[in-house]
Amino acid sequence: MRPNRSRSARLLASVAILTTIAAGLAGCQTNQTAETTGSLAAVPANRSDADLHRDVEAYGAKYRADPSNVDVALHYAQVLRASGQRAQAVAVLEQVSMQHPGNKAVLGEYGRALADNGNYDQALEVLDRAHTADQPDWRVLSAQGAVLDQMGRHQEAQRHYLTALKIVPDEPSVLSNLGLSYALSKDLKKAEETLRQAAAQHPADPRVRQNLALVIGLQGRFAEAEEIARADLPPDQAAANVAYLRQMLARNSQASPHGAAKTARAGSS
Repeated sequence: MRPNRSRSARLLASVAILTTIAAGLAGCQTNQTAETTGSLAAVPANRSDADLHRDVEAYGAKYRADPSNVDVALHYAQVLRASGQRAQAVAVLEQVSMQHPGNKAVLGEYGRALADNGNYDQALEVLDRAHTADQPDWRVLSAQGAVLDQMGRHQEAQRHYLTALKIVPDEPSVLSNLGLSYALSKDLKKAEETLRQAAAQHPADPRVRQNLALVIGLQGRFAEAEEIARADLPPDQAAANVAYLRQMLARNSQASPHGAAKTARAGSS
């Protein structure tokens, strides 16, 4: 069965993430979005656009009826984010955080929404209040790491992920974030190892496999990358993604004679 449009869009977003990483490996500035896990169960990746629209309408009506209801506000903000309405999600969470300033679940979601909207400094400040040093929340640690990666502070981000993994060893969402962070810091070998570990967990997230496929593709192993991508994409889609990655790497190599060498060293170090 072919993935629905919403699922395909999410898988293609992985291509955008890691193909811009390739640009970074060739010496360009990057602006990445890593996957994070928040205090609520994530909206399933296979939700269709129509399903998301219905969710937004349903939770929107509940929120308007009782905007002080924390559970409703959190779920409403989450489906808004999933449907791409990021600024509105921030507005909802800003209001509920003002009403419940000590609610750590609210602060966690608010921080993630701010990061989604590009408010990185504010996101870090809010996320720092979403847990305490004596009672750390691995989900918040992972979200903080993702924000730090967005800001180019990859070593700091990796420390947050590793701390989270001490609390939840082998948690695939944290491993996936850590793998992406290694890719961003040009260590493709470690990125591949970490993403393989994430992909081996059950149930495996299709986005993790696509990230693994693209990290392998960044190392020039295109046939292997396409084989992994086919687990979640139609064969023509997987082939098109890998072909796009191959073309982009070739363009980067032509634009920067040293870029290809840097990529090779990063993958074999």
